[in-house]
Amino acid sequence: MLPNYSASVYGASKPWSRRYPGFLFSLFIFFFVQGAWAASTDTSITLNSAIERLIAQNPSLKIFPYRYAALQGQAETAGLRPAYELGFEAENVGGTGDFSGAGGAELTIALSSVIEMGNKRVARQGVVSHSRSVLDASRQVESLALLGEVTRRYVDVLAAQEQVTLAAEAAQLANESLRIVKKRATAGATPEAEVKRAQAAAEQAKLAFLSEQQRLAYLKVSLSALWGVTTPDFAKVQGDLFQFGEDVAFEMLYAKVEKNPAIEIFAAESRLKEAELRLAQTQSSADISWSVGVRRIQETDDTALVAGFSMPLFSGQRNTGAVSTALAEKNQVLAQRDVMLLDLHTQLFRAYHNRKQAIVAVKALRTAIIPALEQALVDTQVAYQRGRYGYLDYVSARQELLSARRTQIEAAAAALTYGAEIEQLTAEPLALTQYGEDNTFSGSSR
Repeated sequence: MLPNYSASVYGASKPWSRRYPGFLFSLFIFFFVQGAWAASTDTSITLNSAIERLIAQNPSLKIFPYRYAALQGQAETAGLRPAYELGFEAENVGGTGDFSGAGGAELTIALSSVIEMGNKRVARQGVVSHSRSVLDASRQVESLALLGEVTRRYVDVLAAQEQVTLAAEAAQLANESLRIVKKRATAGATPEAEVKRAQAAAEQAKLAFLSEQQRLAYLKVSLSALWGVTTPDFAKVQGDLFQFGEDVAFEMLYAKVEKNPAIEIFAAESRLKEAELRLAQTQSSADISWSVGVRRIQETDDTALVAGFSMPLFSGQRNTGAVSTALAEKNQVLAQRDVMLLDLHTQLFRAYHNRKQAIVAVKALRTAIIPALEQALVDTQVAYQRGRYGYLDYVSARQELLSARRTQIEAAAAALTYGAEIEQLTAEPLALTQYGEDNTFSGSSR
């Protein structure tokens, strides 16, 4: 909080309405903000409810049922055996001489199909089955990314709420400063130019307050957009911006990275490529085409059975290129997994140490810097009223305190944002309780 000025600074002999002529606006701002948030208690949301809305309504996740339906259709097609064909053939019809007309015709009706060799049907089914595993992993990756994004936007709104409160207090403090400067100017202790500067500072504080309100409104729209809503139906998000949970050793966090769906998807893709390799290898086994039927010889009025088969030659040699391609694609997935794992290590290292630094900054600001600046502002204000300090000293002390408070909010938001990034990388929660409840942060668990 900003300094709690003593009654001796303001003077306790006059009614407050006459002692604070410029304070009415700041009171209006402060109580407007507090009253608006108090009145909107029924429309506040928690992080857990935001996540539930995201999972239920996010447009990006609605495409996965259609992908599963498409894979189901592919599975049905892959399980089909070769189709049967019914053929009709007429020979020695419409010729010349003895073959004129249809008297010497030979008519054949035959049933034909293909015998698949090398378990091709099983290989096709394996490809579709592993494609479903890749789709499962892709959905987990998408869900995890969205959970990370909703947490980051939630933290942005939480920080913006603190910034609005700080801006309201800054406007209040600017009006207090204006009152003090006017009082000194009336007593002839300060030039009128300082009054103008104080008035300008008060107006700028009002503009800053309005700007923070607009920014908060935009961030709420950005948050609600994640569940497909363009007009937010909440006025406030719940949570404590300055609670960060317990620290976890970096080695323990990195051990969990290999379980991240972003890594698991490479394992699923590797199995899919193995299935595609097996399917390509089955193409080296030539299929046998067969046919069986009945032939009618019109000239002798006789019938006979006919049968035949055929198979392509040198299928294995002709399929060598396809097998080599499938093998190369499988090895490529394994190499990509190593690259991704290294990249995740770098991301985790950055997020881990930036989070620790942000927490250290918040603690230093809260325990040492801000209390010192609050006391310095009180002392500077008293000294200014007594004519020992100039207006610039007074304003500088006020701005230093506000800047430190603003830095504290930004550092706290950064700590929570980096925590959300760590959760996304490890696919597990950091046991954070700053949102007023325990939250499971895993795309696979919802």
